[in-house]
Amino acid sequence: MRSKATIEFLRLWEQLNNLNFKGVEFDTFIFEAGSNAFTLSLSKWVEKTNATGITKKSGKNGGTFAHKDIAFEFASWVSTAVKLYLIKEFQRLKDEENSRLNLGWNLQRTLAKVNYCVYKDAIKENLIP
Repeated sequence: MRSKATIEFLRLWEQLNNLNFKGVEFDTFIFEAGSNAFTLSLSKWVEKTNATGITKKSGKNGGTFAHKDIAFEFASWVSTAVKLYLIKEFQRLKDEENSRLNLGWNLQRTLAKVNYCVYKDAIKENLIP
């Protein structure tokens, strides 16, 4: 939670999935992120920004829980093997889907469409001027 890239990823996820996200509070965190003195606890993140993507529960069966999008991002950052597995699994699923539907696809077209959808949503949410 100290890295600028991590905080930016969390902000984007929250802006796309959480209508109650307090983006103004995020600005303080991104400005300070990356400095040696910067620390950000999960409790502070949730409290200040009203984030919902990561939660913390106390007591028996407690722990830190994240939405699967965020969990995949963290896992792929921690392990290159996980990242490669996710890429290969995505390709396998697309190949299987297309063979079932008798469609052709290429990776560039699929990723361009995903990128366009994210970009379009970001513009709609005023994340990009």
